[in-house]
Amino acid sequence: MRRLPPLNALRVFEVAVRAGSYAAAGTELGLTHGAVSRQVAALEAWLGQPLFARVGRRMVATQAARVFAAEISLAFDRLTEAAEACGRPVAPRVLRVSAPTTFAMRWLIPRLDAFRRARPDTEVTVTTTTTLQEELRGGFDIAIRRGPEPWPQHHAVPFLPEFDTLVASSGLLARRPLQNPGDLDGRVLLGTQTRPGDWGAWLAAAGAGRPEGVPTRVFDHYFVTLQAVEDGAGLGIGPFPVLDRAVEQGRLAAPFPEIVVERPGYFVLTPFDADKSPALSAFIDWLVAEGKASLTIRP
Repeated sequence: MRRLPPLNALRVFEVAVRAGSYAAAGTELGLTHGAVSRQVAALEAWLGQPLFARVGRRMVATQAARVFAAEISLAFDRLTEAAEACGRPVAPRVLRVSAPTTFAMRWLIPRLDAFRRARPDTEVTVTTTTTLQEELRGGFDIAIRRGPEPWPQHHAVPFLPEFDTLVASSGLLARRPLQNPGDLDGRVLLGTQTRPGDWGAWLAAAGAGRPEGVPTRVFDHYFVTLQAVEDGAGLGIGPFPVLDRAVEQGRLAAPFPEIVVERPGYFVLTPFDADKSPALSAFIDWLVAEGKASLTIRP
């Protein structure tokens, strides 16, 4: 038997934190101010600690209470989805996927139509993170992260290795071809704050030294750097197979595809306590198959 806190008190508490006051919570729930206060007090007694503190004439949630309420809200979301799936079997299944921004923009989203055609009863929603190591806390059914990392609360399946090589816009290379890996004099090198070692690692793999006096422009996020590369602002270091479609479509070119730097690959993560639905399993199988297909393409 689970030792659960009073569920009605949880419901009232979550609304009180989200609404910002007992009065607003009462309005939303159709309860009096006193009824809200009693439910919060019951939850505080169960937890053995205060959840709200008086500030002037208002009751304000503590930091711990805000964190707790956020987790409760996620749990209620899961309950709602489960109830809808059980009560309305014809309703579409929604899979929430968390993925790094560049990976989502360049690899995952362009391929999603193929999955939707195969499973029209499943809707995939993608949320992005600009930090690969962002804490894995609720709000998703599946997360995609680069690894391997210790993920003690998640089942991890590798599906896409990755490597870096030099990239540039096709138009830029048409105007000024690169003859050899060391031919960077007079070029603009584009980099990213979160990937400071890209150029050093690739130049080492190419056996070339960093040229003197070459201007470097650094952006805060990698997806911005890639856009600058496509716009012909300079040369960059790009990940494959993530950028394979950009090369296929002629937006990018990789002049030295044989010179690569191996990078940690991508894993699909599912919480151990997740609903292992047929849609979730199908999406993981689809990712693995797409990853294998991507490996047949070289820049």
